Amino acid sequence: MGKGHKDRIAVITGAAAGIGQAYAKRLAEDGAHIVLADIDDASDTLALVRAAGRDGLAVRCDVSNEDEVMHLAEQVKVRFGHCDILVNNAGIFPNQPFDSIDFAQWRRVMAINLDSMFLTAHAFVPGMRERHWGRIVNMASNTFSTPVTGYAHYIASKGGVIGLTRALASDLAADGITVNAIAPSLTRTVGTTITNPRSEERFARVSAHQAIPRIQVPDDLVGTLSFLTSDDAAFTTGQTLYVDGGWVRT
Repeated sequence: MGKGHKDRIAVITGAAAGIGQAYAKRLAEDGAHIVLADIDDASDTLALVRAAGRDGLAVRCDVSNEDEVMHLAEQVKVRFGHCDILVNNAGIFPNQPFDSIDFAQWRRVMAINLDSMFLTAHAFVPGMRERHWGRIVNMASNTFSTPVTGYAHYIASKGGVIGLTRALASDLAADGITVNAIAPSLTRTVGTTITNPRSEERFARVSAHQAIPRIQVPDDLVGTLSFLTSDDAAFTTGQTLYVDGGWVRT
């Protein structure tokens, strides 16, 4: 069981499948109770949480909608009283040439990938401050530091995530709250596979750039999350950890 996780309350967005599901399973195995926030049905993930012997709650939530995020916070308060760990994992990654991105599409990516993290932090930070303990982990992307085309809105949103992570780390450190980000490489999930008809070619091309030349999977990320949300990470804040097989080596 992970140090500092026993009976903590973790809220994970985008938890119905993929990386969010792997995060929920790991933190449950570490001893945390898990709240799953997703616009999709998260019952499969909830079953994994309960199989690990922990309590869980699945809440349908559009994390880009302020009212729905506040409803999520109320549900957490009623069921568990508070949130100790916030994992901002929800995100979308449409591939579009810059000239084809209209403002509505730009705003949708920003709303889901970045605005949502502002909203969830506003919802849960006050309770963390009251208890003088909290862990926030935001999902960034190594595309912010790599030459990838066709993702102007996505990369801009992830740059914002890194900036927000650093800013919140400065604002919240005195209250015992750490804020960090994880930046993966292209990770094999249902989402990354079905959104690109040439996904296997893309996976092969990406993994060839990595020091560890294999396709990344969600389980490659869970150990880093476990550390960043633990007592052992009490002196680690404002950092973006590139967990990407060594593509970004700077």
